[in-house]
Amino acid sequence: MSKDLLVNATPPETRVALREDGRTVEVFHERRGRESLVGNVYLGRVHRVLPGMQAAFVAIGFERDAFLYVEDAAPHPVDFEGAEEDDGNGAAVRDDRPRIDDLVKEGQQLVVQVTKDPIAGKGPRVTAAVSLPGRTLVSLPSVREVGISRRITDETERERLRQILEGFPGGGGFIARTAALGASPAELEADRAYLEALAAKIARQAENAGAPALLRRELDLPLRVFRDLVASDFEEIRVDDEAAAARLCEFAAQVAPGLVPRISTYREEEPIFERFGVEREIEAALSSRIALPSGGSCVIHQTEALVAIDVNTGRFTGKGDLEDTVFATNLEAVPEVARQIRLRDLGGLLVVDFIDMQDAEHRREVFERFGTELARDRSRTRVLQISEFGLVEITRQRSRNNLERVLTRSCPACSGTGRVKTDLTAALDLRRALLRPPVLYTSGDAVSVRAPSSLVEFFREDGRILEELRTTLGIRLEVVPDDTLAPGDFQIVSG
Repeated sequence: MSKDLLVNATPPETRVALREDGRTVEVFHERRGRESLVGNVYLGRVHRVLPGMQAAFVAIGFERDAFLYVEDAAPHPVDFEGAEEDDGNGAAVRDDRPRIDDLVKEGQQLVVQVTKDPIAGKGPRVTAAVSLPGRTLVSLPSVREVGISRRITDETERERLRQILEGFPGGGGFIARTAALGASPAELEADRAYLEALAAKIARQAENAGAPALLRRELDLPLRVFRDLVASDFEEIRVDDEAAAARLCEFAAQVAPGLVPRISTYREEEPIFERFGVEREIEAALSSRIALPSGGSCVIHQTEALVAIDVNTGRFTGKGDLEDTVFATNLEAVPEVARQIRLRDLGGLLVVDFIDMQDAEHRREVFERFGTELARDRSRTRVLQISEFGLVEITRQRSRNNLERVLTRSCPACSGTGRVKTDLTAALDLRRALLRPPVLYTSGDAVSVRAPSSLVEFFREDGRILEELRTTLGIRLEVVPDDTLAPGDFQIVSG
């Protein structure tokens, strides 16, 4: 599988696209004044402790306090790349949790790290278990534990890395990241020294600062993505800005010198995201329906509680019996559903409704292929077995706003429902408004109603409602077009 990275850097916005085999699988946005808080370290002050919620609110310098769950209030070993079970919202599930009021007190100063950006009106989520990522290692300054990324599967390599990490001096813990695969002891030692110096600097700042205070800001988007995602199997990193490319080369020379030759500056006239089809794939990801090559489709709906993904045969009728057609459609949908989950960054609870399959062997194969595709995802996921009705339940870690929330807002015409009133419904609403007691108009009054063009056209084609109102009220009623109004809306402006 070929991988490459595209960086579109402009003053108001920086975007990074990760592609696999020529198709976009992840897109990251960073907009001026709206940078992500995830990874930032703050000296906060505990504002409120809520024993009933087993949580606390911590002031870190923003309008909304940060949320500190009891699981995150005490330093504990954390597998940075998914060793602990997750509840779907980023919290590890543990049986031996203490009480929140035993861990923190109101007014207490506390060093915390943001693990989830503010989402849907909620403040950021933070943890007291600070983790500092490097290129090959993650430092856990508050614990003495070592761990190995689950993506490193070779037992010999895992044991080699474990012995190196256990031989590190000092009192902190470390996790070997996927990029540590094949790394020399010297490379790991260099990363350790850098991360321990960084942890010591944060500790000194915390001693001398007053809460709330920012102690460390995460790297900007291109450097962060390079550090966390780019490995030796990447073929090219294209950057469309000279200064951004130079900064990335300088950073790469420090953390991964072997990858510097793969960084290039994109100088063609056509914008980089258009040249490689990323703009088109982003636009498609904002649609609820994704077409499959055979004629089937996937429909994706996001709600407050969960994300529902429905697989349909559509125009695909197959060449054999119904079971074969359904099985073929589900298999075709598997990689596309997995890609859309990553591309749209769907988090929380997801329910995928594959088409019902009668054959248990077919259900097993679809589930296994789906698991293989999801294994490419960096975010922590937990997948339940496919049901006899074809349902697969997934929980996926959510740390930032997904693509839809970043690029869109609720429709002002439909208040986010995705639907608006029909013209007939709006016409009947107008009739009720004019006839509602106490009637405000007397015989001979001139009444003007502003309405969208579609409603005006409806009255032209069927004027019975207007004629009834004119006769019943004895008024001179006129409807004038105004397309500044939302579909289904109207305004009575004079009378």
